[in-house]
Amino acid sequence: MIHISVYYFGAISLILIGLYAVLVKKNLLKMLIGLSIMETGVNLLLISVGYISGRSAPILSEGVGPNQAVDPIPQALVLTAIVIGVATTAMALSVAIILYEKYGTLNVEEIRRLRG
Repeated sequence: MIHISVYYFGAISLILIGLYAVLVKKNLLKMLIGLSIMETGVNLLLISVGYISGRSAPILSEGVGPNQAVDPIPQALVLTAIVIGVATTAMALSVAIILYEKYGTLNVEEIRRLRG
């Protein structure tokens, strides 16, 4: 079984990779991809925090008592975060399409220069 610190390392790595893309890249689509990678890292971190070794999913079934299941709250939060992340990404992509149609580029610095 994989030790839990591997999940923390993976989550923090994804968050840092996404943060790098958002802060350094100039292309709007690359920034949105970085934002999506960051969201995935945060979701993995939330699920990792809620994981307890040796326990099962919080589903009512024979032989699974309340002390044998993991906490369902982090799972519910991550499901909600996924839905919100998809909606945010779709809206940001529609804004990117509108900016490309208006300015002919997705370079953030070029759009700022053309706007001013």
